Amino acid sequence: MAAQLYKTSSGRLFHAGAVAVITVGLPARGKTHSSRSLCRYMRWMGVATKVFSVGNYRRERFGSMPEDWFDDSNVEAARIREQISDECLDDMIAWLTDGGQLAIYDGNNIKESRRRELNDKLLAHDIHPLFIEFVCNKPDIVLDNIKHVKISSPDYVGWNPEDAVVDYGNRIKQHEAKYETIADTTLPFVKLINAGEQLIVNNCVGYLQSRIVYFLMNLHINRRTIYFARTGLAIDERSYKIDADLSDEGKKYAAKLRDFVVAYREKKITESGVSEDQDRPLVWTSTRKKAKQTAYPFMEAGFPVRGHSVLTQMNPGEADGLTNEELKEKFPEEVVKARENPYRHRYPRGEVRICFCHG
Repeated sequence: MAAQLYKTSSGRLFHAGAVAVITVGLPARGKTHSSRSLCRYMRWMGVATKVFSVGNYRRERFGSMPEDWFDDSNVEAARIREQISDECLDDMIAWLTDGGQLAIYDGNNIKESRRRELNDKLLAHDIHPLFIEFVCNKPDIVLDNIKHVKISSPDYVGWNPEDAVVDYGNRIKQHEAKYETIADTTLPFVKLINAGEQLIVNNCVGYLQSRIVYFLMNLHINRRTIYFARTGLAIDERSYKIDADLSDEGKKYAAKLRDFVVAYREKKITESGVSEDQDRPLVWTSTRKKAKQTAYPFMEAGFPVRGHSVLTQMNPGEADGLTNEELKEKFPEEVVKARENPYRHRYPRGEVRICFCHG
């Protein structure tokens, strides 16, 4: 996880206040996938984040609904949909008011009047809104999303896959008839077009909002495989300061790791018929010696390797080289503080930065 250098008296970061992201767009445009990904990213930054899904609220209360549920001519269904949306919105506002910092309101919100209503209500509660519109005019991307994501949702349990695709396509057509793209430039919004081919940013102000834009610029929907592996053993595992080389055992491990990963990838490609992207770095390491040396066999095999300092384990400072027993004896109060607040604690002369991977 990323560093938290401080927190305000409210517990929120960066003096950014409360922020609400409101998704906009037709079904099968990537709103839910992006909402969940953004939530994980913001939590990784240390920001108290939560997704409020209108679809989940509807499923929890009514389960799978018939096709005419999304038809505006069904007056009763329209009334219930609005009631559910407002209930989800009220819960989101209550959570933000109670100390949450970033909430994501995952719904279609395809009408201009609804977006203006949301904007005004959020501002009245001192919550900064940011609308993200997902636009996709490429049928192949939409169809792929329907086949691989949407028909596996709780709405289609027990359905024939082909029938589910047709039903979801009809649902999209019902929404298309009433869809209004964002045109009000007084609203803060981002338009993500064709899964990242183009990004339009309007009236987006604030640190968290800027981080969200940065995240969207790097968001992708293509399937990728990530392999995690520990480094080989170093000559001196206990000392951070020494930054020791790999031991003989560690070098053997590095060679075996390369052989295993290469064979495993080749097997996957043969079985699936889909090749992984060779232009992206295969191996990312920290800047520590044992991490870079663990990657040497991959370099020798012709695979690209890239080092990143953010992957380096945190400097333990004066706790360097101590066993757990020695640590408790020398820094008993610090051990208690570390247990109570591991995210922001640091040992004397150590780093406060906490990483998601050890070097």
